[in-house]
Amino acid sequence: MKTKTAPRMEWTGEVEADALVARDPLALLIGFCLDQQIPVEKAFVGPLEIQRRLGTLDARELAAIDPARFEAAFRQRPAIHRFPASMAGRVQALCSTVANDYGNDPTAIWAGVKDAAELQRRLRALPGFGEMKARIVLGVLVKHLGVKPQGWAELVPDFPTLADVHTVAERERYQAGKRAHKAAMRSKATAAPAKDGQPVG
Repeated sequence: MKTKTAPRMEWTGEVEADALVARDPLALLIGFCLDQQIPVEKAFVGPLEIQRRLGTLDARELAAIDPARFEAAFRQRPAIHRFPASMAGRVQALCSTVANDYGNDPTAIWAGVKDAAELQRRLRALPGFGEMKARIVLGVLVKHLGVKPQGWAELVPDFPTLADVHTVAERERYQAGKRAHKAAMRSKATAAPAKDGQPVG
C-alpha cells in the first residue's frame, strides 16, 4: 500500500533496499517470500536485486519472464537466495498470483477484506507463505501500513516480529532476541531426557 510518507522499515542496512520495501507492496511480499533460511537483511535486499537484474518490479511483467532467465537472475553472484532455483520459482509464482488473482495490484490482497481472518487466509494462500508468516505479514500491515481489518488483534503475533522493527537498533535487538531464543531451544533439546529416561546424547 503506497502512502504519502513511507513507513520506516530499516530491515536491511541498505537505504535503497529499505526504501523500496517500505514503498512498494510487491517488494514487501517478495521479501517475505524470500525470508527463510537466510538472514533477514539478505531476504529484503532481494527485491531490489530482482529489480536491478530483471529491470522491473511489476508482478505481471515478472510472471511473464522465461523461468530459465528468472532463475539465472537468482543464480547471478551474489545469489539472491541460498536456494536460487526453488526460490526463483516461488517468487515467480507469487508474482503470477498477484497478477492473475489480484489484478496486478498487491494491495488488492488486503483491500476490502471483511475481517482479519479473511486476510490471513489470502496471505496463507500466497506461494511461499505459511500460517506464521501470514500472521507476521498481517502484523506488518497493521503496524506499518495502518491496515487494520476487524479482529486483527487476535491474529497478530504477541511476540516480537519484523512488524515491531522500524529502526536499525530495533532490528538488532530483534535479531539478538531470536538468536537467544534459538540457543535456549537448542539447549533445552540437548538437556531433554530420552523416552527411556536416559539423557539424550
